[in-house]
Amino acid sequence: RADVAVVSDRGNDRLRVYRIDPSRPGRPLTDVTDPAAAPVFSASQSEINEQRTAYGLATWTDRSTGRSYALVSRRNRTEVALLELKATATGTVGYRKIRTLELPSSFRLPNGARWSPCAEPDELPQVEGMVVDPANGMLYAGQEDIGIWRMRADLTGKPVLVDKVKEYGIPGVYDAETEECTPGADPGYGGRRLAADVEGLTLFQESDGDGYVMSSSQGDNTFALYDREISERNEYEGGFRIGAASATLDGSEECDGAAVLNAPLGARYPRGLLVVQDGHE
Repeated sequence: RADVAVVSDRGNDRLRVYRIDPSRPGRPLTDVTDPAAAPVFSASQSEINEQRTAYGLATWTDRSTGRSYALVSRRNRTEVALLELKATATGTVGYRKIRTLELPSSFRLPNGARWSPCAEPDELPQVEGMVVDPANGMLYAGQEDIGIWRMRADLTGKPVLVDKVKEYGIPGVYDAETEECTPGADPGYGGRRLAADVEGLTLFQESDGDGYVMSSSQGDNTFALYDREISERNEYEGGFRIGAASATLDGSEECDGAAVLNAPLGARYPRGLLVVQDGHE
């Protein structure tokens, strides 16, 4: 048995798996991907070239069975796939697809109208940030222009929209010349805490089972925290912004990803560590 790091290889529509060797601090990763690993979504190289390929990623081990899985979203589509990670006799790691789930791309608004977020032609609202709560096997998936979904990590059952982005319900017109969307009037059906895009999702776990689901709100450079208790419908608990620490060390803007660990990490980080991506230099 070994710890592994799993990444999505978007250009090849595959997953890559790396064994982590703590005895090699300078070069701890060894590629152990099964050479026979197939594309996650595409049936041919021509489909891969269209780049509707493996995108967001979360891993999960089912405590009841000990089996390990990866959940993978598809670029420019609403699809999420469940893959079981499988060790081979030669020591490599492959995967097999169990099932997929399609999130909505169109929504019925309270006024009876149908709404879809504005995007380039033939692009649907994709998922990128995902995280699984190991305590209850729930997947949280950030559909960038819609909000945060909660669903069973085995992709059975009905997804629940935990919170919407502020822009939810706002009509828009795509301009091919500028490759931008011109928004219309806000009908007031959106949320209050998340500004599109919803991006990096991570889980702050406390020893007593409490903690938070944390999401980056890319549109306003903030982070939102939600209770892990699904019986409380993941109540919003607050938010924060990572500002500049000095004239030369800025904060985090347009954050795509985040990871937090609530555990001692030596003298420098005795209470754990939060790492966030910064979209600006």
